[in-house]
Amino acid sequence: MTPLTAQALLELIPLDRLKEASTFGALSGSAIEYLLHKGSLLKLSKGEALYQYGDPGGCFYVVLDGALAFYKHHEGKMLYIRDFCFGEELGFMAMVALHHRVGSAEAAEDTIVLEVSCGLFHDLHDTMPADFGVLLLNLSREMARVVRELENRIVKLELPE
Repeated sequence: MTPLTAQALLELIPLDRLKEASTFGALSGSAIEYLLHKGSLLKLSKGEALYQYGDPGGCFYVVLDGALAFYKHHEGKMLYIRDFCFGEELGFMAMVALHHRVGSAEAAEDTIVLEVSCGLFHDLHDTMPADFGVLLLNLSREMARVVRELENRIVKLELPE
């Protein structure tokens, strides 16, 4: 992993493009810039691990470029679940639930992510409460979509054809 500065990132990806990210939807430009400047921006090469099963879950990541492949760990086995692409977050549930990582994430291609730590999440709340509320709503909305998709998959598995 190679760290990036916010300035270098904004030269690669304009703020207007970042505003299109689902995680950043309806956030002010100043809130996005705040997260970029205060968070950790990381560039990963294809195949490079972002985190491993069992790692602490004290942060979440927003994919700003590229894609992350997520592998779920269960009963000693790993299963590819899906790729997380531009604008999507990965790891928020572990951070909120205060548990360790339940799988592994690696770059499916050259990828840039923003790491948002618990501390930065709290600081955004204190510094920009309205934007924090929007971010929390965006993250909650994405979790609700994931839960709905999982419920649909369960129904498809359980209902006779």
